[in-house]
Amino acid sequence: MQQPGDVLERRTSADMVFDDLYERIGSLELLPGAKISEADIAAKFGISRQPVRDAFSRLGNMELLLIRPQKATVVKKFSLRSIATARFVRLSVELEVLRNAAALWDGSFDTAFKENLVAQNAAFKAKDIDAFHALDYEFHKQLCQVAKADFAFDIISQNKARVERLCVLSLTAEDGMLQLIKDHEVILEQLRAKNADGVCDTIRLHLSRLDDTITDIHQAHASYFDT
Repeated sequence: MQQPGDVLERRTSADMVFDDLYERIGSLELLPGAKISEADIAAKFGISRQPVRDAFSRLGNMELLLIRPQKATVVKKFSLRSIATARFVRLSVELEVLRNAAALWDGSFDTAFKENLVAQNAAFKAKDIDAFHALDYEFHKQLCQVAKADFAFDIISQNKARVERLCVLSLTAEDGMLQLIKDHEVILEQLRAKNADGVCDTIRLHLSRLDDTITDIHQAHASYFDT
């Protein structure tokens, strides 16, 4: 019989493997199409293969790994259809969030947003993409809190994760982070003015910033995409 300690150890090990692979896939250290060995990962962490399978399963559910019976597990390639679906769902949810946020804005989150934007600018100056990503997530999470729709951030983050690798490439451009920061500043200004139409127009523009990156990557690195 499995002991409680065994279950806890496996869960902890699975989380450790998940976090490591999620970061490496998201940062493009592991490129689309790269093979990943369950045995090699288990050896690297000094653990059994079961927690590695658990981590692989979670990453597969997020459409980051392609797990095939009797074949090597690979980092899932980009899918234009999957990307379009994720972006459509995210935009739909964020539009509703921001309409509610504009209607409910009372200034109580103003300081938190200001501090977040100061930190975003610091991340830009330091060229710290990882820090900027974390702050970007927090900014959009705060929008959901203003709208009294914390649950919506789960949907937003799930769909955001599906295009995260492309976001990394867009932020390596010299003005990538700066443009998103400016969008965030406009969003805050329009919330303060309770301008629902204006803030919705801005989020449409904000989320469209990835369009050119997707087109460029698809043209330059066709092998990263499913045919």
